[in-house]
Amino acid sequence: MTQSQRASADSQPLRTPADYQAQLDEKCERLTRLFASYPLPKLEVHASPAEYYRMRAEFRIWHEGDDLFHCMYAPATREIIRVDQFPTASRLINQLMPVLLEGLRPQPVLRRKLFQIDYLSTQSGQIVVSLLYHRKLETEWQQAAEALQADLRAKGFDLQLIGRAHKQKICLGNDFVVEQLNVAGRQLTYKQVENSFTQPNAAINEQMLGWALDVTRGSEGDLLELYCGNGNFSIALAQNFSKVLATEIAKPSVDSAQFNIAANGVDNLIILRMSAEEFTMAMRGEREFNRLKGVDLSAYQCNTIFVDPPRAGLDDATVKLVQDYDNILYISCNPETLQANMQVLGETHEIARFALFDQFPWTHHMEAGVYLKRKAS
Repeated sequence: MTQSQRASADSQPLRTPADYQAQLDEKCERLTRLFASYPLPKLEVHASPAEYYRMRAEFRIWHEGDDLFHCMYAPATREIIRVDQFPTASRLINQLMPVLLEGLRPQPVLRRKLFQIDYLSTQSGQIVVSLLYHRKLETEWQQAAEALQADLRAKGFDLQLIGRAHKQKICLGNDFVVEQLNVAGRQLTYKQVENSFTQPNAAINEQMLGWALDVTRGSEGDLLELYCGNGNFSIALAQNFSKVLATEIAKPSVDSAQFNIAANGVDNLIILRMSAEEFTMAMRGEREFNRLKGVDLSAYQCNTIFVDPPRAGLDDATVKLVQDYDNILYISCNPETLQANMQVLGETHEIARFALFDQFPWTHHMEAGVYLKRKAS
C-alpha cells in the first residue's frame, strides 16, 4: 500500500469545543422534533467529554513487510486510514497502542495472520486486549504472548492478553476487567467481560445512572428491569426500591451481574436468565419456565419498570406488558424506536422527565431517556 492509497487519522481536522457544542445542539433539536407531538418537560442534556471518552475500541491491522499498524476503513470509499492515535478512545487505550505494536513488531509468531486488535479499558486502569488471528494458535504463540504480557505489565500496564482464532480463545489470565464508577457520591464496582456488551462511554454511563437514580428517588414498591445486562442499572437503582427483579438472556452478562451484586453488597436484587419476550409470556401465564421455579412473582409489588432495550426497541407484546406499570423508566440507544413505542405508551402515560445522553459524540447516534407516569384518569 503506497502513501497515496492511505489516509492518516492524524491528518483529520482538529475539533474545537465550539464544534462539539454545535453537534450537541443539533442532536437536541433533532430529539425534540422527534417527540414534538407530546407535551414535553425541559430537555435535560448530558454532554460527553469531547475526547478520550470511549472505553472500547476495535482496529483492523495492516501489515507492510515486517511493520504493522492500526487502521480503519473509510465507510464511503473503503480507503485505509492509518491510526497512530485515536482521541475518541480512552487515554489508556491511546497510551497502550504504540507500546503494544512495539512489542509485536519483532515477534513474527505474534504478527503472522493478526488481523484485528480489540481493546476494553476502564477508568480504574485495567485493560483487556484481544488479538484476533486468521490461523490456529499453537504453543509457540502462547509462549511469545506470555512474554509480551509480562513486558507490558513491567511497563506499568494492568493488562490481560487474549488470543482469538476460529473456535479458539486463549486467556493469559482473566477475560474481564473490573470498572469503578462514581454515581451520586457512591463508588460502584462492575465486572466487564471481553466480547460482551458494556456501556462504551464511562462518563455518560455515570450520568445516566445518576439521572435514573434521581428520577426514581422516593419510589414506592419494587422495580422490574428487563434487559439488565451485567446489572449496570439495577445495582445502582436497588437503593431506591424495596426489591428488584431483573432479567437478562446472555449468560456472560448474567454471570457478571452475580459478581457485581456481591461486589456492591446488594441484597435486594434477583436476576433471572430470561429474555424479555420469555418473561412477558411468563407474566401473562402463557408459558411456564423451569428457570422461574422457586421465584414467587406474586411476592413482587412492582409499580415501576425499567427497560434499556436493543436498537430495535420493545416488541409489541413487551410494550403492552410495560404499559401495565404506573411508572416507566426507558433508556433508548435509538430514539426512533423509542418514539415508535411511545405511540402505544403515550396512550396511557405522559413524559415526566426527558433527557439526552451524548453517548456517541461526533456521530449521528444519541441516547435518550424518558420517565413516564400514568396519566390521571
